[in-house]
Amino acid sequence: MNVSVVVFTSDLRLHDHPPLRAALDGSRPVVPVFVRDPAVDRAGFAAPNRLAFLADCLRDLDTGLRERGGRLVVRHGDTVEEVCKVAAEADADEVHLAAEAGAFAHRREQRLRRALETDGRRLHVHDAVTTAVPPGAVTPASSDHFAVFTPYFRRWSQQPLRDTLAAPREVRVPDGIGSEELPSRNGAAGLSPGLAAGGENEARRRAAAWLRSGAESYEDRHDDLAGDATSRLSPHLHFGTLSPVELVHRARRTEGPGAEAFVRQLAWRDFHRQVLAARQDAARSDYRTRHDRWRSGPSAEADTEAWGEGRTGYPIVDAAMRQLLHEGWMHNRGRLLAASFLTKTLYVDWRVGARHFLDWLVDGDVANNQLNWQWMAGTGTDTRPNRVLNPLAQAKRYDPDGAYVRRWVPELAGVPGAAVHEPWKLSGAQRTALSYPDPVVDLPEGLARFKQARGLG
Repeated sequence: MNVSVVVFTSDLRLHDHPPLRAALDGSRPVVPVFVRDPAVDRAGFAAPNRLAFLADCLRDLDTGLRERGGRLVVRHGDTVEEVCKVAAEADADEVHLAAEAGAFAHRREQRLRRALETDGRRLHVHDAVTTAVPPGAVTPASSDHFAVFTPYFRRWSQQPLRDTLAAPREVRVPDGIGSEELPSRNGAAGLSPGLAAGGENEARRRAAAWLRSGAESYEDRHDDLAGDATSRLSPHLHFGTLSPVELVHRARRTEGPGAEAFVRQLAWRDFHRQVLAARQDAARSDYRTRHDRWRSGPSAEADTEAWGEGRTGYPIVDAAMRQLLHEGWMHNRGRLLAASFLTKTLYVDWRVGARHFLDWLVDGDVANNQLNWQWMAGTGTDTRPNRVLNPLAQAKRYDPDGAYVRRWVPELAGVPGAAVHEPWKLSGAQRTALSYPDPVVDLPEGLARFKQARGLG
């Protein structure tokens, strides 16, 4: 019988998985394979939090396959070489893979196609697996991608989505295909203590619970820092334990302004992928240069260190950065605040902040992370490149009674109400009693420096 190979990458699920369903093609034997590629480590993307979450996902995927009569084959090495070895061992005639954006994935796909064709095998690449709408599916008349979100979202919303696919009932894996042991997060060093669990079962449980009870109020509460009313599904979208196509369908069935706002966030995710697919250098270079001469040297390094450790002296920024260190995740409003503070108030290169986020975020995703950082730095797709988020104004709007700050900055837990956002204004004895730093920069000074650097007066 003909055999297929399915290569899992950032699509670690059984539900709504087009490559797996196509590979099975009725009842064909199939080899589900995941390759732990050292090139990911060398590129600096093997952060401890993501490796631990990945281990959860792979174990859950293997469990799901075994419940259906199959198993997951895990290999270590160059993805192209290992997939070709597996295909040869199984005498497979075809390999199925999900399409992904980004330079690394694009090069991997090209290399794999050439190598398989040399061996007389076919590669099938499937769209709309890691995105709801594939990059390039909608384009403006004058370009190969949309550079502004609103017109993209208008077209994206009109695009028909494919139907979702049920998880297969049976998966038959040929005998004799060797596999390494599944990785485990047990004993892993450098993890955030509050890191969430990974895996498709956990993803589906979270999604069902949130769509049932959280989506309705999402429009009104998604920026409420203390309320923590976001879906927290981004790590599962990053690893593909949830299908974005299925999530859009389910949210639209839920209806209401909250569900619509959530779908808009999923569209932002696709927007960044179509930008990165068209401009792969945007992962490391300015999408739109502002000719910045970012600060460097000891002073900038000290400010950056304080920012990364959550001790800038601005409680709302420090709370967000400490949440990142503790959970490997950060509220989206916190991400915007932290990015604005580093790039606009401290005037430090967005790449420094993006690297720090990738070191800790369990949902650390090149397209979303780099392009969101560029959006906030004013070098990306933002139509207001010089906007600056004032941390005090933002704190009073999105954490009015200071509950978020007191949760993550325990030194300030005893400061009541909104006073927690400006501890330097406390009376002498109160201020002296706090083990909390003074601001690294005055906000007017930081704003003036930024405006001068951008030639704004």
